Amino acid sequence: MIPLCSPQDARRPTALALGSFDGLHAGHRRVIAQAIAGAAAVPTVVSFWPHPREVLFGEARLRLDLPSEKLELLQPLGIEQLVLVPFTPELAQLSAEAFVNTVLLDTLKAERITVGANFRFGKNRGGDADLLRQVAAARGVEVLVTEIVEDDDGRMSSSRIRGCLERGDLDTARTLLGRSYRFQGRVVRGRGLGRELGWPTANLQVDGRKFLPALGVYAAWAWVDGNDQPLAAVMNLGPQPTVDPTSPSAVEVHLLDRTIELEGRQLTVEPVKRLRGQQRFSGLEELSAQIGRDADQARSLLSVQTGVG
Repeated sequence: MIPLCSPQDARRPTALALGSFDGLHAGHRRVIAQAIAGAAAVPTVVSFWPHPREVLFGEARLRLDLPSEKLELLQPLGIEQLVLVPFTPELAQLSAEAFVNTVLLDTLKAERITVGANFRFGKNRGGDADLLRQVAAARGVEVLVTEIVEDDDGRMSSSRIRGCLERGDLDTARTLLGRSYRFQGRVVRGRGLGRELGWPTANLQVDGRKFLPALGVYAAWAWVDGNDQPLAAVMNLGPQPTVDPTSPSAVEVHLLDRTIELEGRQLTVEPVKRLRGQQRFSGLEELSAQIGRDADQARSLLSVQTGVG
């Protein structure tokens, strides 16, 4: 696994791609490819953490990929380290020119820098690709600017992928990501109601900064503790309107035709298809019957899958 490090701890000199790269879609991958093509320096991705809008405006910014997940995605692209620049109020006051000189050139010893054409940085977002090119050129460092990637439906963007997930449109999200969307969490003890109904579920504790798809019931694949063997599952994402309408949203996963003790273990989940939205039933018997139908539908759908991921 490639390392996750601060600017001070990074290997250098670097050939770096600068940006948030949330989702690592085709546009992001093009920026990264330009950074490392033929470079002798350490292939590096540089991002801010947390998101600047969280620090400046208190906005919650959920991520398609958390930093730990991004490490696995960057390594096959040829990247050797992910550098997270801590975004603080003090950094927010740093001019664009000072950021380039102190962080990118002095600390990271960048020998090549690539960004997307719409990248903005520095105090009040005063820096753009042209300014970056000017400041870096004064110190003999090459800057490459990658144009925005578009398809027939418009600009490739992280927000477009989030929109697909918000609608439960996993197929389009998969196409835009170039891979299947996944999340993970640790299994924690629940109330045991699913077991009483004959449908034991693993209750996942998911990082609150992770972007999750639309509420509802899904056919899904699951992996236990990073094992290579995918397990067919049905997943409920959301509150429990029949059992406890006041309960917060939860992620519950039932493994189909498997009995495995999961408490305390790490579960990776790949939702494949949204089967239905949230419903409120007249009672537990009707709920149990519907779960059975959901399980049958998920089992049928997953059995014809030619592969996962």
